[in-house]
Amino acid sequence: MAYSDFTLSTIRQNFGLTVEEPDNLFANIPGINPSQFLQTTLNENLALATGINTEKARSELIVTPILLEIRRQFNFKIGFFSGIEFNVDSQQGLNGYCDYILTGTSDIYEIRTPVITLVEAKNENIKAGLGQCIAEMIAAQIFNQRQENAIESIYGAITTGTDWKFLRLRDKTIQIDKRDYYIVEINQILGILSEPFKTLF
Repeated sequence: MAYSDFTLSTIRQNFGLTVEEPDNLFANIPGINPSQFLQTTLNENLALATGINTEKARSELIVTPILLEIRRQFNFKIGFFSGIEFNVDSQQGLNGYCDYILTGTSDIYEIRTPVITLVEAKNENIKAGLGQCIAEMIAAQIFNQRQENAIESIYGAITTGTDWKFLRLRDKTIQIDKRDYYIVEINQILGILSEPFKTLF
């Protein structure tokens, strides 16, 4: 079993999670204006990515530039990993590849704690990615705890590039925001992605 094998039902059952679905989980988080660089990149890439309409195109042309903007916002103190193996506990199925991992350290060669945000890119079906993303978030929680760096919240996102759904894991409770965010709300998307790093730097 691997991250991609989990569904919301199996992840809830296997790890005894409480699932909450708040209406607007991140309503109080202020937005962040995108840099001119990101704005230009999205203006140039958006139509191309949606025209090609593959997961790879959306990831490379939309998702990666947005996540690198977060790294830029924090003066490159954030670790960014793409398509990397993250094997934490194979007996529990917490192994496999993650689309994106953001950490609270600037290391570029090795994933180190704290692992804070996991992002899964999907071509169109966000709901299908819930189990996988939550499994990765649980793995991050365990990874941090083993390194005696147990932060309160792990953040997650499932995105098509143009649509974003955000999640937050605290202890054994996973909160799945009912509200979806769209690329025209890039300020809010950047604000939520930045939120967990504000207390670190």
